[in-house]
Amino acid sequence: MHPRNAGYLAKKAMRKKVLEKCKKATLCQHCGDDNGPVRKAVNYSYALSFNKELEGFVDSAKLTLLTPLDALELFDRMNEADLPLLFMDPDCGHPRNLLLTRIAVPPVCIRPSVISETRKGSNEDDITMKLMEIIFLNNLIMRHRQTGAKVQNIQEDWDYLQLQCALYINSELSGIPMNMQFRQNKINDFHVSSACRDVEDGEVSPSPTNPSKRGRSFVQRLKGKQGRFRGYLSGKRVDFSGRTVISPDPNLRIDQVGVPKLVAMVMTYPMRATKENLPFLRRLVLNGADVHPGANFVEDPLTGNRRFLRYGNRQKIAMDLKPGDIVERHLMDDDKVLFNRQPSLHKLSIMCHRAKVLENRTFRFNECVCGPYNADFDGDEMNLHLPQTEEAKAEAYHLMGVKNNLVTPRNGELVIGATQDFITGCHLLTLKDTFFTRAQACQIISQILCGEDQSLKLDFPAPVIWKPRTLWTGKQIFSLILKPNKRCGINANLRTKGKSYSRNEELCVNDSYIVLHNSELLAGTLDKSVIGAGSKSNIFYVLLKDFGCQVAADAMWRMTRIASFYLMNRGFSIGIGDVTPSGGLLKAKMRLLDDGYAKCEEFICQLKEGRLPCQPGMTEEESLEAAMLKELSTIRDHAGKVCLQELPKSNAPLTMAVCGSKGSFINISQMIACVGQQAINGKRVPDGFEFRSLPQFKRNSKTPDAKGFVSNSFFSGLTPTEFFFHTMGGREGLVDTAVKTAETGYMQRRLMKALEDICCHYDDTVRNSFGEVVQFCYGGDGLDPACMEGKEKPVDFERQWHHVRCSKRCEDQSPLDGASIREGLNFILDDSGFIGLDESFKTELRAFVESKADAVDRQRAPFRELPGKVAAEVARITLDQLLDFAETCRDKYLRAKVEPGTAVGALAAQSIGEPGTQMTLKTFHFAGVAAMNVTLGVPRIKEIINASKNISTPIISAPLTVDDDPEYARCVKGRIEKTLLGEISDYLEEIYEPDGCYVSIKLNLDRIRLLKLEVNMDTVFRSILESKLKVKAEHLFVASDAKLIVYPPVSAAMSLHLTMKTLMEELPRVVGLPTVSRAVIHRNEDGKKETYKLFVEGDNLREVMATYGVKGTAATSNNTMQVAQCLGIEAARRTIVHEIQYTMESHGMSIDSRHVQLLADLMTCRGEVLGITRQGLSRMKESVLMLASFEKTAEHLFDAAYFGQKDSVLGVSESIIMGNPMSVGTGISLDFSLTQYFYLCTMEKPPILQKKKLLFEDPRFHDER
Repeated sequence: MHPRNAGYLAKKAMRKKVLEKCKKATLCQHCGDDNGPVRKAVNYSYALSFNKELEGFVDSAKLTLLTPLDALELFDRMNEADLPLLFMDPDCGHPRNLLLTRIAVPPVCIRPSVISETRKGSNEDDITMKLMEIIFLNNLIMRHRQTGAKVQNIQEDWDYLQLQCALYINSELSGIPMNMQFRQNKINDFHVSSACRDVEDGEVSPSPTNPSKRGRSFVQRLKGKQGRFRGYLSGKRVDFSGRTVISPDPNLRIDQVGVPKLVAMVMTYPMRATKENLPFLRRLVLNGADVHPGANFVEDPLTGNRRFLRYGNRQKIAMDLKPGDIVERHLMDDDKVLFNRQPSLHKLSIMCHRAKVLENRTFRFNECVCGPYNADFDGDEMNLHLPQTEEAKAEAYHLMGVKNNLVTPRNGELVIGATQDFITGCHLLTLKDTFFTRAQACQIISQILCGEDQSLKLDFPAPVIWKPRTLWTGKQIFSLILKPNKRCGINANLRTKGKSYSRNEELCVNDSYIVLHNSELLAGTLDKSVIGAGSKSNIFYVLLKDFGCQVAADAMWRMTRIASFYLMNRGFSIGIGDVTPSGGLLKAKMRLLDDGYAKCEEFICQLKEGRLPCQPGMTEEESLEAAMLKELSTIRDHAGKVCLQELPKSNAPLTMAVCGSKGSFINISQMIACVGQQAINGKRVPDGFEFRSLPQFKRNSKTPDAKGFVSNSFFSGLTPTEFFFHTMGGREGLVDTAVKTAETGYMQRRLMKALEDICCHYDDTVRNSFGEVVQFCYGGDGLDPACMEGKEKPVDFERQWHHVRCSKRCEDQSPLDGASIREGLNFILDDSGFIGLDESFKTELRAFVESKADAVDRQRAPFRELPGKVAAEVARITLDQLLDFAETCRDKYLRAKVEPGTAVGALAAQSIGEPGTQMTLKTFHFAGVAAMNVTLGVPRIKEIINASKNISTPIISAPLTVDDDPEYARCVKGRIEKTLLGEISDYLEEIYEPDGCYVSIKLNLDRIRLLKLEVNMDTVFRSILESKLKVKAEHLFVASDAKLIVYPPVSAAMSLHLTMKTLMEELPRVVGLPTVSRAVIHRNEDGKKETYKLFVEGDNLREVMATYGVKGTAATSNNTMQVAQCLGIEAARRTIVHEIQYTMESHGMSIDSRHVQLLADLMTCRGEVLGITRQGLSRMKESVLMLASFEKTAEHLFDAAYFGQKDSVLGVSESIIMGNPMSVGTGISLDFSLTQYFYLCTMEKPPILQKKKLLFEDPRFHDER
């Protein structure tokens, strides 16, 4: 009747339908007897005892009390042929097993007795105590039966025994009757008194727990964060790990970690003795456990004996050491260790470092690596793990090594880069007026010659100034970081804008246009955008992409050495003098405050006089608040600009803000000039008790001082009132952060559970652990987001073209013209080495080169008349350069292909969840649309991934068929927006006359004409007839074009007066859609001409699309479920992708679209939109262990036991629980997909898929006559 391999959740849904059918059966199909309904009657006998008069009625109604024994007898009689109707597997169970006749007693190891050290006896486990209660009640029932006690007493004891057996399984049962709760307390008191007597006898000690407190039963030990699944199976405590405080050390390379010697002597690595390393291991054994480097144990693999080296004859043990023995040596330099900081939000929270054993007691590492760990040095602690096998070391070093993870998988940006002091040092070093004598330059350059670079050859550059004395610039010193000598062959090229760029590229007055030519810094002052993390226009990113991770890591280490040394010798500090405002700055500040306060006072006067213009969709009060908040917020910004003009360039806070190492111009403004307006929930400080923000202000005061504006700076100090307001604003940030951490943590856990087992396979498909295809090609192109050099592109063609032209001159070759460039590219792409490239990539490459060929012809055109080869040398490009460019682009594209086994699902979950901690929980204003708010931040991401049907701010974007006419936009707006009769009428009044009464309606034709509403008397007449007022045509009379009379219908159920009131209150809808409350015209001025579109509040997408004037093919909604219902599942998928990316970009975060596409594909791949919730997960996956380790542990285990569910243990969670290798990453198996792939590669022609024969095409189903 049902597939045997169906999941237990599907069986559960089908069983529910079967039970609904069975409830309607009133006769037994076997004996024909009555088969009455069975209902659960809680406390039936107890209630009946208080209502003796009902016993006669109960007997006549043929009510039978169904006891557990009766149920067991009925279950025993059930035929196994009927079990499929209950969706039970006969091999796994029978309905009789649902009733317990024997209690399973667990072994003592999971309910241990704890020996008390302070008093005699032991403390027993909760399960043991519950077993004692069950035994006690069993004995009590047996004694009552033997002594002939009342049946009622035995029945009560039996009921209570059932309760204890249930609490034995789950101690958090709800709905326990009050009489049983009272008896439970009596039993507890009895056990306590018994325990006290036992204590007096010296047998056991009393339990310290509260007698009325419920213990931990089996369900409680399985579920929850500290339960068996999550606390002991999915996550485990490990050996060979250490934890201590972290501290910085710029002298360590970025892939090193300093390990305290004390830790290194405890953490050991099992090293097998061979003929080659035998002398080395003997020296370690002789050193023993207390001398580093030494060893702690020696193990004989044949006997398994382990000898501790702190004691005993180490000389003899060392001499007896033979090949094959295992020596557990101390952790030593260059051992591969895993370094981790919690919370582990993404893949880069745990990376592989090389150990460096140092003195003292903290872990130390280079500050450049703080970014991926999100670490600081204010007391943070981190964990260290030592892999115990060579395979683990190899995987850790190559897959998790710091040098191999310089970029984030979220979007391919550099995540490890210069930070804080390093940025400040490099900025000061590369200023235009920074010069050094030979001695100073040599001293700084010598910092490179350290550690592994001690024997590195350096080419000392020529001075830039010869007279009156030889001087070198900081730019020359920085160039040595990238290219120490001419023989290293590192020629990096980059042209990009810095943070302070103004105009004119190399001639920028701020020297903020960086020109790096063949690893020589020719122009520009370095800042965070050029050497810090979070950017692709970055010097270290260029080194990584063009020359490899080792070169980038070495250059970064040299930079940290030189920057820290230069800053230490130059000196850089912040004092009170740096934040002391000058007289001119104070005058400018007072001028700004006076102007701002005057404007605010003018706004308040306009409000009192009724002259304040209302902003769209706002009341007068809201318009005042918005105007004043905008005006007061600009005061701080203007004060910051004044600070920039008044402060000297050498000011330390200004230097840090300019180079981006720490702080911003707003922080400087707050320290020196003005703290500014304090905002709470995006508004000014609200009024509290008695319509005041604080008691000293007047009621309903709107002045800046009363609404949280802080005019003082941190230098001048805040008044008590200002301090109070500032505290309110700071508290909001703390609460927001605390709540956000819990919200985003749970969101990321759900994403990880849903996506954890999705990975790429050898046939390029993306599948889950059950082999179901989620994507046929990862991201549509099979490229790894971490390898994207451009904006989601594998190659930045522009930078690569510039790099080839600079690094490879090819002066002995003649340059090509535009036609030759096109012909040469076609010849190159036809070569066999380019056959494997995707056609879309070839098209992009060809389009770029053709644009460059056109540019070459265009730039050479003015010089064609000049003699010689002048024109040919303009925009010079040769065939070898073109070939090198094409081959480099090909190699980068092939390197960017995602590797089989990559856990793209886990990467997607981390990439979407990890930035959530940087978002806010608040609702943001929708830029460009007047008075229309849209939910952003964490709440919006939750709405999308939960697939919520009712979202907080549904908005429909409706492009118009005529998008350049504002009058046309108003007409369409009038068709869509709900318009009530009262809104377009001058009056609606009741008229009572001697011969009757009626309602007189006069339309405001001028307002209708102004609003471009398609309303006239006919539409009003028809709308009233179609309304729910039950008014007929004979009750309506059109007096004129603007006046309508409505007579009340005669009703026997209602009085005439009540009918008139109903007519006045129930105003019908005249035009527009009933579910659309508001539509706003949006003017777009981005292009050459103004265009208009509508933003509609509401969920009625289908009717908006069908409205005349709306371009229905382009209308969209931010409600995923509405889009799926109207436009289908593919449109819903596209909406999920767009909405997540829009929300992230609104907060300044970028996520590669491939991650979001994978999430959207998972949510929609089953033909309907499934949320990443417990309900959605149960429909995506059928694994019992995975679902039990997520939520509702007991429910999933009980259901799986009932239906006899089998778990194939293929997913990540199940494999971790069972201790099996997971089938992702290096654990992926070469299954049929790889065999099929090799088979297809050896075939001359692709296989032809045969048409599947339908059922009724079989000749057996046809009549041959």
